[in-house]
Amino acid sequence: MIPFAEYTQYDGLGLAALVQRGELGAAELLETAIARIEAHDPGLNAVIRTRYERARAEATQIARDAPFAGVPFLLKDLLSTLAGEPTGYGNRLLATRPMPRDSELVRRFRAAGVVIAGRTNTPEFGLTPYTEPLSCGPTRNPWSHAHSPGGSSGGSAAAVAAGMVPLASGGDGGGSIRIPASCCGLFGLKPSRGMTPSGPEFGEIWRGLAIEHVISRSVRDSAAMLDATAGADAGAPYAAPARARPFLSEVGADPGRLRVAFTSTPLFGRGAVHADCVAGLDAAARLLETLGHHVEHATPPIEPDDDALAFVTVLAGETRAEIEHLARITGHKPRAADFEPATYSLGLLGRSISAAAYAGAANRLQLAGRRMAPFFERYDVLLTPTLAAPPALIGALQPSAGEQRLMRVVNALNAGWLLDALDALEPLAAKTFGYMPYTALFNATGQPAMSVPLHWNDAGLPVGMQFVARLGDDARLLRLAAQLEQAQPWFDRRALGY
Repeated sequence: MIPFAEYTQYDGLGLAALVQRGELGAAELLETAIARIEAHDPGLNAVIRTRYERARAEATQIARDAPFAGVPFLLKDLLSTLAGEPTGYGNRLLATRPMPRDSELVRRFRAAGVVIAGRTNTPEFGLTPYTEPLSCGPTRNPWSHAHSPGGSSGGSAAAVAAGMVPLASGGDGGGSIRIPASCCGLFGLKPSRGMTPSGPEFGEIWRGLAIEHVISRSVRDSAAMLDATAGADAGAPYAAPARARPFLSEVGADPGRLRVAFTSTPLFGRGAVHADCVAGLDAAARLLETLGHHVEHATPPIEPDDDALAFVTVLAGETRAEIEHLARITGHKPRAADFEPATYSLGLLGRSISAAAYAGAANRLQLAGRRMAPFFERYDVLLTPTLAAPPALIGALQPSAGEQRLMRVVNALNAGWLLDALDALEPLAAKTFGYMPYTALFNATGQPAMSVPLHWNDAGLPVGMQFVARLGDDARLLRLAAQLEQAQPWFDRRALGY
């Protein structure tokens, strides 16, 4: 077993190199990861289900020439499925229901050589930018246990930030890779739409808003895992533009002199932006200038209120569809008791929305991509804060007491029409995007976007910066990320005690 301190000095590719050279076995790495999970997870609640014995057996079958040979890994408990094991979606019914097959992405993770040690915490159906499901309890941030690691990939981010594993899976439907990466001082890339597979259980997820990848400590781990997993699978409704060469080759390559626009203007909604995020943005802009890039203040063409409302409309419809799907596979009608109050209320609202309203909202989100395209002809990259505020306190983003009372009444009556009559979508959109006004737009457009850990506030909490490129230009972001990583390293910046 590799010593605790030595284990965290390596990223995933670094650990794999030890296995490839025969200096360590996959089983030894796994035992170190297990020891770290057992030591640190009780204070964090990042890993909600372990599979140690299966992982021990699988570690003996690892191909030593795989890019991540023997690297301990954790799967977010959402979307990605393991044959014969539950994928819980943060829901108490699904937490014990085995899935029939590996998802294609999991198959590719396995082929890359990782050893899956367990599953990480996520909010129910991945709906919130914090990870506090009633089924499993809140996950805490290694940088401060009083604060959230973000969501919905909060369990994965907390596990990586605590050094349990060097990288873990995540999914991003509105910022759910980038938000926890920002909150936990990690690197998080949302690839271009269609870059990684969603089959065989899904065609597109949330009408193409969502995509899966990883959260990592190093840029090269993210790039190498994208090499291992990128490409459409059989029956995919579309594919991302083909890459010119391996993404790992972009790490260390010269990004050239980029035309960078930066803005702190909220892109969804109209909430206030915390001074720490503005300070981080200004510092990032100055850093880019010192690296030779052309940087200027510019805001892309946005319709923040209408786009936010459209996003929540689609989300409500998709939530209702997930509730009804769960009812079908479990064999009984949807009941409020089977879901968290906010999830069930959102689903009732989705039931009250007409097909025309849903289609209109989906079309509006697609048009956001049309509006954005001319802006990205003028600029190579857009820089924003990842979030409008530093990591939130546990519980701070939960529905208010008044909102919870309303949800209980609506759910008891199955009265989604009441939420519709009260015009509940608009205040819901305003509250949702007050904290995360920058990320969801690029789920709508499908563009690649990444959160880079470039700033920490005076309280010692991470404040990530978001960079966005044209659709299919993931390589440009990775070149820039690697340049930033070299100029302002973050790998050795660790939360105290981890």
